[in-house]
Amino acid sequence: MLARNRFIMVLVVGALLAVLSFSLQYLHLIPTNPVADQRSQGKSRKRVNPVLHTEPPSPDPIRDTHQYCNYPNLTEHGWEGHSPADYKLLSVQVMIRHGDRYPLYSIPKTKRPAIDCTLSDKRKPSHRLLASFINHMALGGRGHWDASLGSLPRLPNHSSCETGELTQTGVVQHLKNGDHLRQAYIKRHNLLTDDWSPRQLWVETTGKSRTLQSGLAFLFGFLPNFDWSRVTVRQQWSTLFCGSSCDCPARNRYLDQDQRRQYRHRTANTELEHTYVAMAKALGVATKTLRAANPVDALLCHFCHSLAFPCSSTRTLSDTPAEEACLTLQHFAVIRRQQKDDELDRREAGIYRRYAVLAAHPYLNRTATRLERIAKGRQTRRGKEEAVFALASAHDVTMAPLLSALGLEGAGFPRFAARLVFELWNGPEVKENSGKKGKGLDNVFIRVLYNGEDLTFDTAFCRDHRRDFAQPLCPLGNFLSFVKRDMFNIINATSYQQACHQNVL
Repeated sequence: MLARNRFIMVLVVGALLAVLSFSLQYLHLIPTNPVADQRSQGKSRKRVNPVLHTEPPSPDPIRDTHQYCNYPNLTEHGWEGHSPADYKLLSVQVMIRHGDRYPLYSIPKTKRPAIDCTLSDKRKPSHRLLASFINHMALGGRGHWDASLGSLPRLPNHSSCETGELTQTGVVQHLKNGDHLRQAYIKRHNLLTDDWSPRQLWVETTGKSRTLQSGLAFLFGFLPNFDWSRVTVRQQWSTLFCGSSCDCPARNRYLDQDQRRQYRHRTANTELEHTYVAMAKALGVATKTLRAANPVDALLCHFCHSLAFPCSSTRTLSDTPAEEACLTLQHFAVIRRQQKDDELDRREAGIYRRYAVLAAHPYLNRTATRLERIAKGRQTRRGKEEAVFALASAHDVTMAPLLSALGLEGAGFPRFAARLVFELWNGPEVKENSGKKGKGLDNVFIRVLYNGEDLTFDTAFCRDHRRDFAQPLCPLGNFLSFVKRDMFNIINATSYQQACHQNVL
């Protein structure tokens, strides 16, 4: 009888708890599924990326670094080439950051990372196109090069990587990038056919082997028929891709101001300072020496290649080895966390954005001019057709200001093999309105994608544009007005020349 009463009591208590739990959920006092609630705000077809200003205030530095490494064994996803029905793709302009590279700086009293920079399709990471790519690059003499580029190696070729050299990982990252965009633009939209004309392709790179090789790997994955005789590679002498418009005193002054801001922000971080002291002590070097060696560059290489962090052994007075001291993941996390904090501080200060507008304008202006000509069906000055596909192989210091100038500061620092894409689309046929300003561009649209995410409606030029069913993409006119005039509002100017030569307070 006693056992029966206890059983009935358990049932009653359980029922009361169930009713109470249901009531709390109904009244939203506790969430039914926090993860599901967050995902319910998922990505729409036109806004693939979450709203950028909602970035967590304290990002995980290790998770963020995994994204920065951009491991090529992960499945590639992207919204490139997706559009509403009946829209025609007219042109694609792409900027890439070079792929994974060997460090530019070395850490004092430590061994250099042991990485082989020759290529082999038998070694991971690999790609189904790697063996063919290696063979084709041996025939590079048939290509057309700006004179200074012809002397650069077309493949990384040192068994022990040299400073800044592209790794096999970097090559595979861009074979994969090119292959992904070939599926999006050539297989789906027939942007280039097998008999593509050399005039349809524009390729430019800086004079570094890592950008040249990254660009070639991308092209090999992208082109429907890679033919050296139809490939011309041009050099950009500045990492800003500013061509003949590099003279801009105000840009340099804004950069100086932001670098001073960055220094103040870094030295005010006591956790970072204590970390540098601890790292220097472990290696047996002066703190200022370690700081000057920019240890995060080498540590990123160790992290991305799953290598143990470097160690240094000190010696006693009798010259016998003492206990080995090593840098740690905790040291690395502090430095990376400070870098992310600095990105937030940089956005709030606003100085870098002013620098970015002037740094990115020459490239954006050339891109806008090319897109406008294609949209209007114009020819170039020499009577040749405009390039429907353009590739710029660049650096983080090229892409970072470009993102900022576009208003995409929340997109994060460019990872290895990052890609930024401008797509030009022609909408379905509509009746022309001759009284409308900008005739000839009324039915032409632009999309901006970063690493496969559609960020068009997060850009400064289309953030406030009203989207409706009849016009789901951003008008090209918005972009043209932004590049020609509106982007200079932040520095109280109306043109690039005026902005570059005005006084900076």
